Amino acid sequence: MKLSLGIIDYVVLLAYLVLLLVIGFYLSKKETKGGSDIFLGGRTLRWWQIGFSLFSANAGPMMLIGAASIGFSQGVVGSNFEWLAWIFLLLLAMFFLPHYMATKISTMPQFLKLRFGTRAYNFLVIYSLISILLVWLGSALYAGGLIVSQIFDWPLMFSVVLVTIIATSFTAVGGLKAVVRTGIFQSVIIIVSSIVLAWLGLKRIGGIDAFAKAVPDHYWKLFRPASDPEYSWIAILAGYPVVAVYYWCADQTIVQKVLAARDLKEGQYGALFLAVLKIIMPLIFIFPGIMCFVLFKDTAQADNAYITLVKQLMPHGLLGLCLAALIAALIDTVSSGLNSFSTVFTLDVAGRFREMDDAAKRRMGRWITLVAGGLAIGIAFLFSRSGKGFFELSQGMVSILAPPLSVVFLAGITWKRMSSLAAEIVLYGGGLVCLAVGICNVLNFPYPGFWPHFLILSVYLFIGLLVVGVVVSLLSAPRGDTASLPSLLETDKNRGTDLRRVWVGWALLALVMALIYWVFR
Repeated sequence: MKLSLGIIDYVVLLAYLVLLLVIGFYLSKKETKGGSDIFLGGRTLRWWQIGFSLFSANAGPMMLIGAASIGFSQGVVGSNFEWLAWIFLLLLAMFFLPHYMATKISTMPQFLKLRFGTRAYNFLVIYSLISILLVWLGSALYAGGLIVSQIFDWPLMFSVVLVTIIATSFTAVGGLKAVVRTGIFQSVIIIVSSIVLAWLGLKRIGGIDAFAKAVPDHYWKLFRPASDPEYSWIAILAGYPVVAVYYWCADQTIVQKVLAARDLKEGQYGALFLAVLKIIMPLIFIFPGIMCFVLFKDTAQADNAYITLVKQLMPHGLLGLCLAALIAALIDTVSSGLNSFSTVFTLDVAGRFREMDDAAKRRMGRWITLVAGGLAIGIAFLFSRSGKGFFELSQGMVSILAPPLSVVFLAGITWKRMSSLAAEIVLYGGGLVCLAVGICNVLNFPYPGFWPHFLILSVYLFIGLLVVGVVVSLLSAPRGDTASLPSLLETDKNRGTDLRRVWVGWALLALVMALIYWVFR
């Protein structure tokens, strides 16, 4: 769907790109010496930097396009994936993060090495690199390149390469601080343009009352009956947590930004700030899809609901701003993935075979960022030749491997008796089982309808692997040196920080979320 852009739109887009690169490269002059800065920003980030950076990384092209799509076809039920996230951000901030900081790790594989040994560590190193390449880089580049090419009528791979060059340039030079600083800028662009789009849609419809009455009643239900084939309340409340525990509490690209906080309290406030921002995300991402259904259901489709609304409602100038937000979401997702790939490879792969000082780590990180950009272009090309949608490709891997990782990370911080042998069986054996089940599910083997909804399937796999982990742990001896690691209770006892104000913030947020769910009951 090519859009007709005016001169003012091109001026806005050019101004956005110039500001983005200025902000990104400016940081290269402000960086202090030290290899850790390129990976964790010297562990100096404040709460608002963390929150905005997490927001912009999470609000990728999948969010802008996919959220409008589910709003168009299903209504507010998709808001559960945003409004329930605060629970798992609370777990990250108040339980996982203190434990991670107590063990002084820089990457998620390092935590598994300390907790369960080298074999568990090797599994997550390999998984982290592959998942970053596929989910955060390859699929995002393919999706974003497809959108950019349709908007500007450019060749797909030209669009992919152009986005990669822009994201790689300032990420390689400025490291995590550049990603965070540009993420703040891009969060503002995304939020402002999305609010404007939602306001124009509401104005065209005729106000809140007209909007509420213009769609079927089930569009306003957050929880569907158990008989709903796609988004039943059972699937959401039972299945979503399995993926959410891994995504919010153990994914390198997400957790890395919180680990870069100057202290525990800043990291916790950063997660709380993101949870607050999550309140508005359905309002500015999913609701526009519902507005498109009201206004253009006869001509639009779910997959192009966002672009249709932009094309029909945005005047010139604001159209350029909206496209800048879309490109901002894409570039920030890619830059976050590039930095995380560089961090894991440099610290957990290259660092095992070669002694490096800070300067050498910094050089290695920059070169690996460039290599990751090249690999991501290749993966995006393969995706373009696969004949499958990028949502299917990206979500497939996460849903397949989330159950064993959720089991191991939850047990790793909550149950000191969990043994290394149990973790290895859950990761390697459970990973193979989940992969086989996922393939059979996609291929409808042995026959269509045999497998339950993928969210319910994730619950079954999680429970089964949790039982295996508990039984094996009780029957096997724990690894000797894990006894030196603090338990979750010991970490909380020794943290030395008064967190009452943080807990008050979470309590107030819980009240707000309860009110929201009462309104959309």
